[in-house]
Amino acid sequence: MGKTPSHPCAGPISRRGFLEAGSFLAGGLGFCDILRSRACAAATTSRPSRDDTSVILIWLQGGPSHMETYDLKPGAPVEYRGLMNPIKTNASGMEICELLPLHARVADKFSIIRSITHQDSQHAQGSVRFLSGRHTASVDPISEFPCVGSIVAKMREDRQRGVPNHVASSLRAYGDGNGYLGESTMPFVVGGNPGAPGFKVPNLTVSPALKGRLDDRAALLKAIDNFRRETDSSLSMSSMDSFNQRALDLLTSEKARQAFDLALESEATRDRYGRHEWGQRALLARRLVEAGCSFVRMDMNNPNTPGVDETRTAGNWDIHAVNGDLYYDLAVRLAPFDRAVAALVQDIYDRGLDRKTMLIVAGEFGRTPRINPARGTRSGVMQPGRDHWPGAMSVLVSGGGAPMGQVIGSTTDKGEYPKDNPLDPNDLLATVYRHLGIDQEHAFLDRSGRPMPILPHGKPIAELL
Repeated sequence: MGKTPSHPCAGPISRRGFLEAGSFLAGGLGFCDILRSRACAAATTSRPSRDDTSVILIWLQGGPSHMETYDLKPGAPVEYRGLMNPIKTNASGMEICELLPLHARVADKFSIIRSITHQDSQHAQGSVRFLSGRHTASVDPISEFPCVGSIVAKMREDRQRGVPNHVASSLRAYGDGNGYLGESTMPFVVGGNPGAPGFKVPNLTVSPALKGRLDDRAALLKAIDNFRRETDSSLSMSSMDSFNQRALDLLTSEKARQAFDLALESEATRDRYGRHEWGQRALLARRLVEAGCSFVRMDMNNPNTPGVDETRTAGNWDIHAVNGDLYYDLAVRLAPFDRAVAALVQDIYDRGLDRKTMLIVAGEFGRTPRINPARGTRSGVMQPGRDHWPGAMSVLVSGGGAPMGQVIGSTTDKGEYPKDNPLDPNDLLATVYRHLGIDQEHAFLDRSGRPMPILPHGKPIAELL
């Protein structure tokens, strides 16, 4: 156990209070309570990590079809292969979906893992399995185990870069959670719809310490400037305890102000990522890791693309094609997805972030290799589609100082299971933790006082070392 903090623990943080905190510049000086809570909650001390590394997780909730993205099977029977065709990429031997032409141009800067497999086909269970490395019998959308973002936040709780260590576009992805690590490891949330007309960085909520809620970013930036000047002239910084000072440092951080300000990017760059929610979230992720954030999770759910019939695309990647069209719905998603991910991959390399930052693009599982035929339902006609399938899935990995342009593993001729090099989601998590310099055997105490290692099993993927 570490030294007892000189201040009493602030106690649990309410859901409402943490939601306000999660909008990043939460609570003015009241944010110190979160920092104090973080220190009090430590059951064990964090081990040193490689301090200048980061991870971006592009999370495709619902499970994208590997058969229509990164692992097409043109030689399979028609009821398996579907309607999409493969195209060559600039990486030798790698073919991907024809609706990912921008991916194809930067394939030498990413690798595709085709042989990850597990057994959890329910969304929450599959997400917990993928994000925490543990199986759960619960179907609760909130994991009882700490997931990767909260683990990183905990292991790097003393790391100060002027920006939060854990940022996400939603408070929790389905099946995500902080488990027994406490609310202080939850992400700072930067939600909103960056694809909407007149896009701005989403409003940031601040407490009465900054004289009430500010309604737009311009007023926020002006208030922070004024607050900094008032603080410098009226307070002795040395008289604050360390928690207050850390809170104030974050609140008035110039890095934070700039990292969240997409207006500092050129119009050409923002266009290259795509003027929609997914593209602007990907750009924000790059800005955050460049500024020093350790872990960024950006969800790519409804594209919210202008001109798209959103009644046909509401939701995420859980495309069962109920009263819809599998190929229409995939095409609508793949267009903005292709632009956003390809731009992010290229940018990571162009800006020299490829050794520092590892990009992971994944959902919780793949889709059934055999396409379900059209059939009647109580609500109408279910069009041909694919259901949940954890037996095989594809994951894109870029950067992290690893060799790129690879296809790692393969699946059977019909895309059902790994044919060679079968990998577990824990192997991918072990690779992530190795990149971050985090010991996967490091243990935390769960709620019953038992030591729980970060990962119960898993080895870093040899091809990505």
